[in-house]
Amino acid sequence: MPQLRYASPRLSFVCCMTAILFCIPLGSALSAVRTESPGATQPLWATPVDKTFNLYRMQPYLYRSALPSAAQRGELQKLKIATVINFYQRSDADWLSDASIRQVHQPLHADRIDDADVLQALRSIRLAQARGPVLIHCKHGQNRTGMIAAMYRIVYQGWSRQQAIDEMREGGFGGRKRFEDAEDYLQQVDLPRFRAALDSGACSTSPWAYCALKEKLLDAFNG
Repeated sequence: MPQLRYASPRLSFVCCMTAILFCIPLGSALSAVRTESPGATQPLWATPVDKTFNLYRMQPYLYRSALPSAAQRGELQKLKIATVINFYQRSDADWLSDASIRQVHQPLHADRIDDADVLQALRSIRLAQARGPVLIHCKHGQNRTGMIAAMYRIVYQGWSRQQAIDEMREGGFGGRKRFEDAEDYLQQVDLPRFRAALDSGACSTSPWAYCALKEKLLDAFNG
């Protein structure tokens, strides 16, 4: 009958230590991968530039803020802002007298926003970006500006709804109690139909929207 041979205690100890030393770096590496992977896909939120009027940089050449004052014109000039898009009811003429900065006035109401309003706002931003840096603002730089900024993130930058909503609510802009209407719109908007309307040049996602009916009447009148 063959005799069984047992490894010496010293050999067993060496083998165990080798296995432990091999597993520690491997485990650490796997842990690092698991830890870093979510962060790698997490989009970067807007960064503060001047919190006195809620001025944040969304991306190079696109900024968002509350209603600026004449005292903040110098800040905008330093950023080389070429176009200011205003979602507040009052015109920017009272504080913005710089003829080199183009003004676009599109008053919005967050509690009765529709796809036509958002399509127009996003197209205004994209057209303005061809001229240089753009600032979008409302009165507080929170719900109206936040909603348009969130749709910009979703449509042009590929963010998910939740990622865009998280930035709107938690990005440091304040007014968290004011976001209900904006969040309702972001949760309910039909994104495939919205993108189709944006790509086709349609003024709205609905053929019965006021702007669509107006276009049909004008076409019929001119035809």
